[in-house]
Amino acid sequence: MKPLAFGDPLRLGPYRLLGVLGEGGMGKVYVAAGADGRPAAVKVLRPELAHDRHLAQRFVREAHTAQAVTSSGVARVLGADLEGGRPWIATEFLAGPTLDEAVAQHGPFDEPTVRALAAALAGTLRDIHAAGLIHRDVKPPNIVLTSDGPRIIDFGIARPEHGLTLTTTGQIPVTPGYGAPEQVLGRRVTGSADVFSLGAVLVYAATGRRAYDGAHVAAVQYAVVHEEPNLAGLPPALHLLIAPCLARDPVLRPTPEQVAQAFAPDRKGRDVWRRGAVHQEAKRREAEIRRQTSATATATATAVEPTGSGPSRRRFLAAWGAGGAVLLAGAGGTAWWLGDRGANALPPEGDAPEARLLDNANAGIRPTPLWGPVDVAATGPLPPPVALRDVVIFPDRNAGLTALRVVDGSMKWTLPDIAKTARQLPLNEKEFVAAQPSGRLVVHNASTSAENWSMAEAQAAFLLAAGPDTLYVLTTEGRLRAVDLPTRTIRWTVASTERATDTRGPLAAAGSGHLVLSGSDGTVTAYDKTTGRAAWKLPDQTSESLQPAVDNDTVYLGGRTLTAVSLATGKPLWSIDPSPQHTWGPPAVDAAGVTATQGRAVRRYAKDGSSPDFWYADLNGDSPDPQPPVVQGDCVWTVESPNGESGVSGLSIPEGRRVWTYERDDTGPWAMTAKANRVFLISKGKVAALPTF
Repeated sequence: MKPLAFGDPLRLGPYRLLGVLGEGGMGKVYVAAGADGRPAAVKVLRPELAHDRHLAQRFVREAHTAQAVTSSGVARVLGADLEGGRPWIATEFLAGPTLDEAVAQHGPFDEPTVRALAAALAGTLRDIHAAGLIHRDVKPPNIVLTSDGPRIIDFGIARPEHGLTLTTTGQIPVTPGYGAPEQVLGRRVTGSADVFSLGAVLVYAATGRRAYDGAHVAAVQYAVVHEEPNLAGLPPALHLLIAPCLARDPVLRPTPEQVAQAFAPDRKGRDVWRRGAVHQEAKRREAEIRRQTSATATATATAVEPTGSGPSRRRFLAAWGAGGAVLLAGAGGTAWWLGDRGANALPPEGDAPEARLLDNANAGIRPTPLWGPVDVAATGPLPPPVALRDVVIFPDRNAGLTALRVVDGSMKWTLPDIAKTARQLPLNEKEFVAAQPSGRLVVHNASTSAENWSMAEAQAAFLLAAGPDTLYVLTTEGRLRAVDLPTRTIRWTVASTERATDTRGPLAAAGSGHLVLSGSDGTVTAYDKTTGRAAWKLPDQTSESLQPAVDNDTVYLGGRTLTAVSLATGKPLWSIDPSPQHTWGPPAVDAAGVTATQGRAVRRYAKDGSSPDFWYADLNGDSPDPQPPVVQGDCVWTVESPNGESGVSGLSIPEGRRVWTYERDDTGPWAMTAKANRVFLISKGKVAALPTF
């Protein structure tokens, strides 16, 4: 607080002004004492604006309208008037820190505190809207944390839905990063805009950073209108509840009442404002400001300037939850408010229906995606995404894993605390396994993201492969380890020379009795599932780690030859040399055959190695892509060589003709998988689902 300066009024109405709290583009805010000695905050319109009589009248009119809000969650409007050409509004003085000050001082809030904050603020917005107002500027500096709970302040641009916003020429009508897209675009605004702002506020409270950010104001506003919010570090349960608040379409956002119900805290959460150091300090400060205003109501304005031993507005008090986890999400979040689920509810569990196969694919015409591209994935080399049940799962742009619905590409859930470089693997028809940065294995329900079980002692740095009852990992210490899935114990650990350098290597596949590992030195080794001993080796099979394929009792390998060997013994079953100066890419095995690329060719064989169904010899470039082709329907999807034009091409079975190519100018790297007659492609962070035939 600063002392009054030359030109500042000494009194407005019944309020004696004691000091300056702050000032901005519209005016100044003063600390004042009422006739009864109680403190108040008085906001005064700047003199140059007050000369605009129409503007001044609107300032007071809107203040009178705000008096209709009687909620305990706002700083109540005590009075407002025009006096001597200086419009003013008096509100309750709140002694607590603002939300941005508290987070800056003590770090992000923990989950119970965020839940209590969300429920309280949503209830207040409900009351504001019930009075016919839209706040329009909900942001951390406009939320004061008192001993009784959070309060929303500053109705500076609040107004009825069809009123005019109180702004000046050239002034941005919303706070960048907190105003809703419709506010940024100057469109009609409803109470749903306040819900968007609430979502952005909760992201900040939970993470200590803004959901939308940029190098300058225009970049932030562009992100609000066109991009997804930054949701890294949010627990799944809160992510699901908050995501819809930030939907770009106002119709898709929940109402404040629905938010309040969904976040309703338990008894411990409700008491978060009534215990601890924050509560005690707030009470002390409130008592101190009452004492000061009462004692100095007839003194000079500088009498309330705090001494060095008094409390500073930025020295606050108390340790807010420093857990740092919380909420938010994107416009594709689950519409939890449409159901009658509790605050801890997970999204509904389900399986995806199959897409319709195309009867007649138009040769040479770029395929139209079923949905996407959605710009949300991590960039650079990625492992194949996991398509399981009703979702496709992949590393997120910011942190952890994200799942999109396979039917429409909307976001279903996010797991921010997963190590992106550890890979994710399906375990069965319902579950997948991932690892946290600490090395803790976590098994999740694919459809809901619910954690089914975990295992900290696995110390997994990289997930290699999953068999019927065994998971194989490289540990944080660089050893090879087998985890027994039924008993959730470590079966064996052996030394290994392999290291996880990125999300694509080393590469392995698991069968009923063995792990087949393609090493970085070109050696393929099979490890016994029971003992961890090497059962057999094929040296010099590849020049680098290349994905093997296991089908029943047979292992299929690319590299210097396209080879099928016995899983149990490594005995060759058949082998095909490539054309001169080329090697085979990793094979893909489906029910009817084996498909692999070499140079400019794609070749498909029967599983016994007999003559191919087709040979397609017109790929761009002359080296195979490092990931296997994908077979879905009567179509083989293969990445064109990265040495030149690229894209992903669809080849017909059994004719072997190229039907189409998607994004020919995109050299990748690509990651792809398929499920339910849909092919999922990721390149440069964009995810798309394509039809097949």
